[in-house]
Amino acid sequence: MRMEGKVAIVTGAASGIGKVIASLFAGEGACVTVADINAEDGHKVSNDIVNRGGKSIFVCLDVTDEENWKNVVAVTVKEFRKVNVLVNNAGIYRSEVVHETSLETWQQVMAVNSTGAFLGSKHVIPEMKKDGGGSIVNMSSGAGIVGNDNGGAYGPSKGASRILTKATAAQYGKFNIRANSIHPGPIDTPMLTPNLRDPETQSEALAPIPLGRIAQPLEVALGALYLASDDSSYVTGVELPIDGGRVNV
Repeated sequence: MRMEGKVAIVTGAASGIGKVIASLFAGEGACVTVADINAEDGHKVSNDIVNRGGKSIFVCLDVTDEENWKNVVAVTVKEFRKVNVLVNNAGIYRSEVVHETSLETWQQVMAVNSTGAFLGSKHVIPEMKKDGGGSIVNMSSGAGIVGNDNGGAYGPSKGASRILTKATAAQYGKFNIRANSIHPGPIDTPMLTPNLRDPETQSEALAPIPLGRIAQPLEVALGALYLASDDSSYVTGVELPIDGGRVNV
């Protein structure tokens, strides 16, 4: 059980990659707070974990709201007595290029994708310090490393998450708190862009990826498991691309 004794908050856990991460962590022995703005589906994920013999609660969370963050941390500590893993997975995508991106869209994407990770880290770190350490995993993107040809706000928001990760690693290593980021490529989730779903355009869209395919959420979740568990106890400040080789080749 690679997560035995761990208490994890996973955001955006009602669907997609977050859902798979929450279920995987619970199956490896963690107590999991399923946190999402989607209460109906979030409850289903948490209940499914419990029905399979795991330990989980659901807490409704708008990651852009600081009071929501205070609540999710307080409820988790009350239920499980500590927090030593945080996966900042919640995210949104908008496809407009820079000159077509409204200020409202820019602020919304930044709020969810980067401010949300900041607020989560801010409020979980004190609990991790009390427990003698912990692991923060920020779900960034390949677009946070090399940029992309669409999404005027998306890439910058994920780049901010990437640098937040490195700052956190540098500032809190002395407290045995590790921080790492994951940079997925195209993953088979509801956020997958239409050109990757359409058989007529998929081949062209996948051309920059050496492995030539779309990944499954579990392939990303396994990376999160490694970074959250003690298997990576000497790993911090790392950006882990899980993208079929796109940013590294």
